Parts: sequence; C-alpha cells; structure tokens
Amino acid sequence: MNDARAPIIVARDVAKTFVSGTEALAPVSLAIRPAEFVTLLGPSGCGKTTLLHLMAGLDMPTRGSLRWWGEGAPPRSSDAQRIGYVFQAPTLMPWARVRANVRLPLDLAHVPRARADTAVDAALARVGLLAFARAYPRELSGGMRMRVSIARALVTEPRLLLLDEPFGALDEFSRHRLDDELAAWWHAAKLTVVFVTHSIAEAVYLSTRILVMAARPGRVIADVAIDAPYPRGNAFRASLAFAQQCVALSDLVAQASQADG
Repeated sequence: MNDARAPIIVARDVAKTFVSGTEALAPVSLAIRPAEFVTLLGPSGCGKTTLLHLMAGLDMPTRGSLRWWGEGAPPRSSDAQRIGYVFQAPTLMPWARVRANVRLPLDLAHVPRARADTAVDAALARVGLLAFARAYPRELSGGMRMRVSIARALVTEPRLLLLDEPFGALDEFSRHRLDDELAAWWHAAKLTVVFVTHSIAEAVYLSTRILVMAARPGRVIADVAIDAPYPRGNAFRASLAFAQQCVALSDLVAQASQADG
C-alpha cells in the first residue's frame, strides 16, 4: 500500500486456540493506523499478549488473517517497514555491555560495524543512556535496563513498536517518567505503537485509542478514543478530563472482568 493513511495492521476475525484446547482469543477484527498509540487494556488472561504476539508475527492465528502494510506476511528485519518488540522483562545479555546489547539486532542482520555503532549511539542518546554504553546490565537500575531494552527495539528504526507491559514491575515514579519519555519518543518519531498494560491511568495518559479486552475467550469489547492533545504531562494527569476517562475505563474493565468466564 502506498497510501500513507492506510492501516499498518489489519486483523480480520483473528482467533487463537492453543494445542491444549484453550481458546485464548476469540475472533478479533481491528485496524492499527499510522502514528496511532493504541493500548490493549484488560484483566489478566484476556489475550492481550497473545494478540500482540500475532501482530508481531511471533505466532500464527488458528483462524482469520493478518496483513502488515497490505502484505500477508510480517516484514523481515531487512525491509524498510520494520517492527520493534519490547518484552515485559528487559531480557538483556548479562555478560554483555549496554552497547553490545543494543547492537544485537544489527549484528544479527549483519549490519557493518561502523554503521551499527552509529545507530547504537543514536538509540542510546534517544533514551538518555549514551553515558552508560560501557556499563553492564547489573550496574543499572530497573528503569535503566528497560530503557536499554527500548533502545534495542528502536535501533533498527522500526515503524511499528509493540510493547508488552514494559513498565509493570517499576515503581510509580519510574513508571511515570518512562511513560513521559515513551510518549515523547512516539510523538517525535511519528511511530505507530501498540502497548499492553493493566494500568487504566497509564492507558489514558499514553493512548490515542484504547481497546478494552475481556477474557475466556479473549475479545475486544470496546474501542475508546482519547482525544487529549500532546504533549501531555502532570497537568493532564491532574485534570478533570483525565479523571473522567479513568472512571469510564474503570467501568468498562469491570464489565470485562464480569464477562470473564
């Protein structure tokens, strides 16, 4: 597709049943458009991570179809349109320095070392960790390790960034700071982001759209637009509009939990 407004991902009646017979995801249809920040929100077991894995091409649906940039297969790492993925845990190589951890996807793609090092420096500068390029993961805080993981996802300059609850294990202060930074990176780079979280406040703060999911089987029960302008900050977190959105989403998540089972 050459149309810049065309969806990046289109899912049509996508469902997933595991070999155990568990129906993890009921048929889901959705479209993710360029420069959106879409959050998957819902209780544990509602299929958020399963759906994210399908969007990443890490797993295949049992039924239905997915298209990426109009194609029937996810892009390869060498393609102009690339996907970056950030897992719940940083999953860094403990024996390698920060620079080597961030450079890993470029090494796997056989990018020449000089060009790779330039890209690594740019990615580390973007997440504020260039001064820690020679540090080992054990020497970093939890928030800094997550920044390294994000830098590793950004180093290939993806157009679609998928994040599976990356800040869930952090304290509230670190989480707010990284939410601010993620929103700034997304807005500046005009990325498309799909983000998984259990936090209603985090979803409202970050998103342009929130897909509320219910479980057993996982399914989307609401598609909510968040119209607040960017950049957002503490003033938005303290606003009446933010509180009202959080209350409305709380009601929807409560319905999703009641629908569970």
